[in-house]
Amino acid sequence: MYLNDTLKNKARKPQLELQPRQKCWTRLPLRRLFAANIGYTSANSAPHNCRAHWKPWGVAFVVAAFCALPHAVMGQDEPENKGLTLRGSIQTDMLVPENDKQTGATKANGDFLNNTYVELGASLKNIDVGLRLEYLQYPLPGFEPDFKGWGVPHYYIKWQTKRMELTAGTFYEQFGSGFVLRTYEERSLGIDNSLLGGRLKVNPLPGVFVKALAGKQRRYWEHNDDWVAGGDLELNIEQWLPSMQEHDHYLMLGASVVNKNEPDEVIMTDASHRLRLPRNVMAYDVRARWQHGAYNVLAEYAQKGQDPTADNGYIYRHGYVAMLSGSYSKQGLSLLLQAKRSVNMGFRSRRSMMGTSSFINHLPAFTLEHTYALPAMRPYATQPLGEWAYQASLGYKLKKGTALGGRYGTALKLNFSHVHGIDQNVHGTKGTDGYGSAFWAWGDATYYQDLNLQMEKQWSRALKTTLMYTNQRYNKTVVEGEGGMIHANIFVADVKWKMSPRTTLRTEAQYLQSKDDDGDWLFGLLELSLAPSWMFTVSDQYNSGSTRTHYYQALVTFSHGAHRLQVGYGRTKDGYNCSGGVCRYIPATKGATLSYSYNF
Repeated sequence: MYLNDTLKNKARKPQLELQPRQKCWTRLPLRRLFAANIGYTSANSAPHNCRAHWKPWGVAFVVAAFCALPHAVMGQDEPENKGLTLRGSIQTDMLVPENDKQTGATKANGDFLNNTYVELGASLKNIDVGLRLEYLQYPLPGFEPDFKGWGVPHYYIKWQTKRMELTAGTFYEQFGSGFVLRTYEERSLGIDNSLLGGRLKVNPLPGVFVKALAGKQRRYWEHNDDWVAGGDLELNIEQWLPSMQEHDHYLMLGASVVNKNEPDEVIMTDASHRLRLPRNVMAYDVRARWQHGAYNVLAEYAQKGQDPTADNGYIYRHGYVAMLSGSYSKQGLSLLLQAKRSVNMGFRSRRSMMGTSSFINHLPAFTLEHTYALPAMRPYATQPLGEWAYQASLGYKLKKGTALGGRYGTALKLNFSHVHGIDQNVHGTKGTDGYGSAFWAWGDATYYQDLNLQMEKQWSRALKTTLMYTNQRYNKTVVEGEGGMIHANIFVADVKWKMSPRTTLRTEAQYLQSKDDDGDWLFGLLELSLAPSWMFTVSDQYNSGSTRTHYYQALVTFSHGAHRLQVGYGRTKDGYNCSGGVCRYIPATKGATLSYSYNF
């Protein structure tokens, strides 16, 4: 999660560089998002197949820049690396599906499905150019209908000096925690909401960082008609006050503003009245981060103007989000506390759109992202219409050589997260401000709760175990549209045994106990690693409750240098793939898979 990473790392001397892309987002109830009768292309039209709708002049521009790189002549303020650098990557994921009556898996979308991405880039002195080819003509199951297509939707040219960076083409950006602007790519979720336009980043004085941008947002193979423009300012006060640095104090103050300019459209309230829609919707964000020694505190507030959309039922209520996050970290001990309240803060570049596309902003989920199969089976999707979210995390390492710590030490982790609805005093519907809500007031419903305790112990140089217990409450009606509250107790045991310097065996045993939904689940895994190249994995997820169905998998992975190849066969359960609060529904599948990636 972006906020956690921010709190753990002290950016004492920020550089004018792009941050790594983070993984997190927010969406609406999943059943509403992925219902088959939702029209994704517009409010009044059905989804359509399309080849890539990309601008030929844009690609020609980048190709010309590639050719011109060896002859580029730069200014005085150049980076130290002046040589020509070429880079690229290939990623492809393939599925040969089969029909399976027991799980409901079909091959209705075709006999061979694949998602393929090829990226190329080059840099010389102050200039960097790049493009990406995407072939998604027969995509893997579970993506929105308009995801299908192929072409070169991503291309850019960038000029950079030590204090300035200018980008033309498509780009990704984030202001603060992303409450008013976050564009990013997450291929597993089918998300790429980049902007096509221009961006300027300037570091005019020590501790002063300015960003300005404008562009149209990508929606699969098109760009929305709206213009998104904004600016961001960050001040690192300690850069001007040396005494603060001498006493290990660091203070960042930031502010952002984003405007959405959207053409008018006809939205009727009844047979004879239409809505007067705002052409411009403004959102702003203010934030402060203080760091001292092991302490780190981040406070942030964002607000959005009247923005009637399909998401909120075309009401005119202002939206806002308030967040407070604090952490403490030293050797052997870490603590994180977070709280967030959001109301009507979904912010899209296209008001009539639904699904996962066209979001300008992002709201973090404030829940633990599980990596084990059964705890991750019911992930939480942030509800931008309104929620209270809390998270507390404690990590403690028992000292080596003690009775409890043992020879190699023992690590304990405790995490608690709780998401609750907000109280709403409804006094209107479409065309009104909708409802009122007192800031501290809770609603009646718990959306999600997770209590997680984990213990990692190194018994010897060869043997390590991880034990985990999770208690979950998952409101399936809120998140997916129906199903009620699901209570579950989950137990996980993970044993890793290093049999020889090049041979490692890892096993997992998991059990989920529940009287709700499909009842109990069992999961087992064996993973054999033969360094440096081979890994063999077999697993089975079995519903011992109502369906009595096995979801088995067998995988072989080969790695060599920058190449990685994985071949597999098996079943996957239908469910939701989530990252940071944004989710994609994936139907059940059965068949052979192949994944290949290469970076150079």
